[in-house]
Amino acid sequence: MSRPFDFAPERPEHIDQILNGLDRYNPETTTVFQDYVMQQCENQTYDSYANLALLKLYQFNPHLSRDETVTNILVKALIVFPGPDFSLCISLLPPHVLAPLSSSSHTPAAGDAPLSEAVQKLNELNNLLGGADYAAFWNELDSDDLYADLIADVSGFEELMRVRIAVTVSQAIREVDRSILESWLNLQGKEFEHFVGSVCGWNVDGAKIKVPLNKENEAKGTVVRENVKFDQFARVIKRAYEQPA
Repeated sequence: MSRPFDFAPERPEHIDQILNGLDRYNPETTTVFQDYVMQQCENQTYDSYANLALLKLYQFNPHLSRDETVTNILVKALIVFPGPDFSLCISLLPPHVLAPLSSSSHTPAAGDAPLSEAVQKLNELNNLLGGADYAAFWNELDSDDLYADLIADVSGFEELMRVRIAVTVSQAIREVDRSILESWLNLQGKEFEHFVGSVCGWNVDGAKIKVPLNKENEAKGTVVRENVKFDQFARVIKRAYEQPA
């Protein structure tokens, strides 16, 4: 049974009260939500509903927006791919932030360009994750020091990403070459073996990694039966030969 979109088991009571009351639209609550985003970064928790509420407040009150909080929300949203969280967050950002930096029509005010660049960079990572190009994701992450700055506030980002990648892999395959999985997880040697064996609970069989059977990666045959009666076909054929009025 899937959880409601607004469900977050670690959500503090005072945040829950704000989200379920009129203060959700009160600009004065932005500081409360901002502190809550930082708590999520530090405690490795996640509350998509609260983060979207803060971005909505920023949308109505752009003078209250904080670039660091926006990028932290986007980085947290990356960790729950392939869910729609990142796209939902992007949809609440102002158009000038989303415009490509090379666009001739993009004339940002002072201070806008850094956020625009950060959003474009994080969107690149999201596209790679969405395309399951995990090796390219790690290469891109290591290609620019800006990424290190963007993920600095998010505790355990790389480990959380590896866990999420492992989850998506386990939903699709039963066996994978070790070298391929090493590139997907950006791990080698004993660190790789520890993660695969202890964290994931998978079996290392020489050059192959075997993923235990689960309800997602189990191959099941399906039989589709069409419950269409002969007289229904007869009526269709009859209409084909009828003269138009």
